[in-house]
Amino acid sequence: MRAVWCGFALGVVWLQQQAALPGLFGATLLVLTVCVASGSALWGLGGHGERVARRRAAWCAVWLAAFCIGFGYAAWRAHARLAYALPVDWEGRDIEVRGHIKGLPSYTGDRAANGDGGDGGVRFLFVVEAADAPVEHFPRTLQLSWIPQGAPLPEGLTPGARWRLVVRLKRAHGNANFGVRDAEAALFARNIRATGYVTRPAAAQRLEGDARGVGVTVDRWRAALRARIDQVLTNAPHRGIVIALAIGAQDAVSAADWQLMRATGTSHLVAISGLHIGFVAGLAAWFASAVWRRSGWIGGRLCIAWPLVLPAQKVAAPCGALFGAFHAALAGFNVPAQRALWMLTVVALSFVSGRRVAPSVVLAWALGLVLLIDPWAVTAAGFWLSFCAVAAILFATSGRVAPRTDSDGRDGSGGLDARGLVDLDGSYTSGAHRDAVARVASRRRASRIAAASRVHARTLGRAFGARIRSGAHVQFAVTVALAPLTAYWFAQIPLIGPLANAFAIPWVSVLVTPLVLAGVALPAPLDGFAFNIAHHLLEALAVGLHTVSGPAWALWRLRQPDAWALAAAAAGVAWCLAPRGWPLRWAAPLAWLPLLVPPPSGPPPGTFRLTALDIGQGSAIVVETAHHALLFDAGPGPESTYAGERVVVPYLQAAGVNTLDTLVISHADSDHSGGAAAVLDGVEVRQLLAALPPDHALWSSARAAGAQTLPCAAGQHWQWDGVDFTMLWPDPGPLQGRPNAHCCVLRVSIGSTSSTVAAAPREVAPPLAALLAADIEAPVERSLLARERDALRAQILLVPHHGSKTSSTEPFLDSIDPLIAVFQVGYRNRFHHPHPGVFARYVARHIELPRSDADGAVRIEAGVAGPRVLTLESYRRTHRRYWMDP
Repeated sequence: MRAVWCGFALGVVWLQQQAALPGLFGATLLVLTVCVASGSALWGLGGHGERVARRRAAWCAVWLAAFCIGFGYAAWRAHARLAYALPVDWEGRDIEVRGHIKGLPSYTGDRAANGDGGDGGVRFLFVVEAADAPVEHFPRTLQLSWIPQGAPLPEGLTPGARWRLVVRLKRAHGNANFGVRDAEAALFARNIRATGYVTRPAAAQRLEGDARGVGVTVDRWRAALRARIDQVLTNAPHRGIVIALAIGAQDAVSAADWQLMRATGTSHLVAISGLHIGFVAGLAAWFASAVWRRSGWIGGRLCIAWPLVLPAQKVAAPCGALFGAFHAALAGFNVPAQRALWMLTVVALSFVSGRRVAPSVVLAWALGLVLLIDPWAVTAAGFWLSFCAVAAILFATSGRVAPRTDSDGRDGSGGLDARGLVDLDGSYTSGAHRDAVARVASRRRASRIAAASRVHARTLGRAFGARIRSGAHVQFAVTVALAPLTAYWFAQIPLIGPLANAFAIPWVSVLVTPLVLAGVALPAPLDGFAFNIAHHLLEALAVGLHTVSGPAWALWRLRQPDAWALAAAAAGVAWCLAPRGWPLRWAAPLAWLPLLVPPPSGPPPGTFRLTALDIGQGSAIVVETAHHALLFDAGPGPESTYAGERVVVPYLQAAGVNTLDTLVISHADSDHSGGAAAVLDGVEVRQLLAALPPDHALWSSARAAGAQTLPCAAGQHWQWDGVDFTMLWPDPGPLQGRPNAHCCVLRVSIGSTSSTVAAAPREVAPPLAALLAADIEAPVERSLLARERDALRAQILLVPHHGSKTSSTEPFLDSIDPLIAVFQVGYRNRFHHPHPGVFARYVARHIELPRSDADGAVRIEAGVAGPRVLTLESYRRTHRRYWMDP
């Protein structure tokens, strides 16, 4: 089964990397391959004593058949899910839907902060039962936002509650950026095929009767537990962690807690993981075993003999698995909880049936069952971290030898043989001789008891030392195994992770989690005592984590590794954790060099790389030279989409940009400056250039972060690695008028040359340049034209004001004469950018027009592939997946 389930998993993983799903021809080819491979496997494994080569070929056929089955199964599930979609014609239109709320609503604003039902919006999943749109396959699950418009949120937004709502929807669409988590994949994995918001809250109607089902009942329990914790802890700083440990909902965990846990490698502790499921199942199994052993005794007499007929161990195993299933349900059946649950189930079944199953087979069954239920689990980091951690533990401990008994026949318990307590010849005499013999026997007994005590102490010491060494070995194995995955998913390796986990894991597992579970089980007001004590313990844990996370070297930031570096690191992990006797284990770290010491990420000297990020409605552009980096605008912040935290900082870290030499904030509009605070917190910023009012909070934040501050003004110029940077606007002096009238306009250029785009030759005037025009409008465009028309010439243009009708005048475009014009616009944004007339001006000039809403992030290499070449790459073309909206 190991070969079957591993091959199946590889097929599922390979399907999730495809840009398109297989059609009829592909399905036919898969069926034929499965038939041929299955026949070859049966033929090769059917005989006895056959040649080794034949059996190896047969096992390869098994892998191939399982791979094709996994690939075809995932494709079939994907076809079925893609069939439900919102037609483009129905985007942005009011639709009346009827259905019920699924899962736990997520509150924002004051209500999320204190859980007391204050102001703020709510986001929830809505299962559609009927819709007034004549769409055959209307999406079954919607993600809706309800923003109160001058009135508080209504009561009854609870799991299973049925509502009639008027909503405005759009197709499931997420930001698509290099090195950043695929938000669209996460929506697809949760079967969310449309997102939107309630347009007429006053017209919302609560319907009679609630939805029913096991899932709805569990969600109601979870909501009730969350309400109890909110009532007890209210504004407590670590309330979100208590909620996460109780019901698996992590939306209430504060940003400060997330930052601390990521820096110390302890983020896994806030999830109801396999460790917690195993702890709960073990506790339940022990309790069931104890009750079963004593259930036949009544009044001190054995009246019923069922403990003798059915051993307590066979009762404890399924009871533990059942209670683990209940706890996994409270966790929302996340992937680590599913993995632990299926492993418990397989172990329980094998124990009850009297069979011994290898741990690797148990893990293989869990892998297959998780992917049978959810083929898209492989797109989440939790899947890889959970399964790889368990696999590393099993592999690292596979070659360890079991403890041996002592050489004198003792079993290591320190017990004495019965012969040491009786006389040697067994004779008994009378008188003085008998007294002398008794004294000698007494001395011998005392001597042997003392010797036994010393042996017992030594045995306990050795056992304790063995447990410490075993725990350290397991922690080492997990740390080494997960380091490449941590670098890939989070672009960092917490060097203090082993130390932090050494006390955080037992602290949370032995102290905090039992108290949280006690609070779940106890009635009020006893639950409040348990939750408060658990929170006090979390406060003490936070103090300890802050202490060890203080040094700058505690967190090692790395560029996101490519496929080859990741494969080499994985081979190095297997090499390092191999059993003793494996040749050249000391050389294993050499395989990690591509991961730990990657080549320079910047372009060659004399060239530059420009990346326009997909942040929705807003602007954020990264410009890199050989040894320097500049960020032009930082996108929206907490007031909108949190693009600074979700996109800009993760991209910079994944790209290996841990220091920004200059952060340019073009003006004060929130879609350009809102994410700057997150950037200042996430990476080192050496200089802030901005067109902001003197009292703007970013000035003081930048100085507090150690950055130099300077207002941007026309005439500023500097050079990095042979690349010129020139500020063209605004004029020096006080800022006057609307923010758009004094935007920073930056020109980036390299030496005199000619250029071609996408292998289509077109001679252009030197030098090769990019113009970042922010949100300037027609008056500023005319002012720039009047000053020096030739200074505007550029082959790359960040379209002014997202393509608004107030900018991109004809003379301005003629003076620039761009080859590439980048539109940074949000998908179906409320401003309707770009304006159709403005977009037509660009189309008429036969310009390459990448758009962030359709193409995702855009990366342009200026002179990297050759002095005469511009290379253009858009994320949704080069990294396309079948779930992406066409």
